[in-house]
Amino acid sequence: MLTEPKLTTSGPRVLPWLALLTVYIVWGSTYFGIRVAIDTMPPLLMAGFRFLIAGAVMLAIVGPRHARGPKRPTGRQLRSAVIVAALMLVCGNGMVSVAETGLDSGLAALIVATVPVWMVLVNAVVTRTRVTALMWVALALGLAGVGLLVGGPGASVDVGLALLVAFGALCWASGSVYARRAPLPSHPLVTASLQMIAGGLILIAVGAAAGEFGRLDLSAVSGASIAGFAWLVVAGSMLAYTAYGYANTTLPNDTVATYAYVNPVVAVALGVLAGDEAFGPNLLLGGGVIVLAVVLIVGGKSLTRRFRPART
Repeated sequence: MLTEPKLTTSGPRVLPWLALLTVYIVWGSTYFGIRVAIDTMPPLLMAGFRFLIAGAVMLAIVGPRHARGPKRPTGRQLRSAVIVAALMLVCGNGMVSVAETGLDSGLAALIVATVPVWMVLVNAVVTRTRVTALMWVALALGLAGVGLLVGGPGASVDVGLALLVAFGALCWASGSVYARRAPLPSHPLVTASLQMIAGGLILIAVGAAAGEFGRLDLSAVSGASIAGFAWLVVAGSMLAYTAYGYANTTLPNDTVATYAYVNPVVAVALGVLAGDEAFGPNLLLGGGVIVLAVVLIVGGKSLTRRFRPART
């Protein structure tokens, strides 16, 4: 998504905002959904089957019309989809799923909120553009926020798992930057379906190599975990992505990007209210600093474009 999308003026104006509200709430709730699902399911297998099922269902719906004949994905496009899936879904979401076995969902969401900051920095490195002072300030704030989450007042956090989430956020950002330039199918739902299928298969293979099938006891899987898994498949992987795609084509990019600092607020609230997760001063201070870093990145890019001198 290199360019600002063309805004669609037809249709009810409220629908794009309803779509964005869906992204706010649903994507924010997926962190708690992961925590509930992996309570009695191995994390890598849970994530793998989540994406495999969601991708297969979506491809079955959109594939007959948008992935056949001249629209059939090419070998280069399939390879790019696998690379994006490996970075974003396997190293990104997969690591979050593993980390949440010992990390509160709200805290994980706050660390993942640093993704927009990493995206700007990775993009600057890839395109060999100058890293501005604003980028360095946002990066420093983001890292300071993670530090406060892990070692701030009242913190009792597994540092290794927190670093695993931070690594996942960096991988997600890298995959997002790569996806902007990679050859991918023209239809976004076909692209998403292929990425989810590829990511699901890789995660299942990694889970099998890690011995998770030996730890999977289907008779011990709880109803709550099944409900969490179903929510992740239907709402998190299918509904929210579709809503995001619609909002992204009808609202300005900077408006849509606000999901990055609304999602962790939703995640923390759900974790505290529904999951009895701790809410200490480290979450308040660290989360506030991270949100400030994301606001600087998202808002700073908007101001730069708004006040950039016109070329003559």
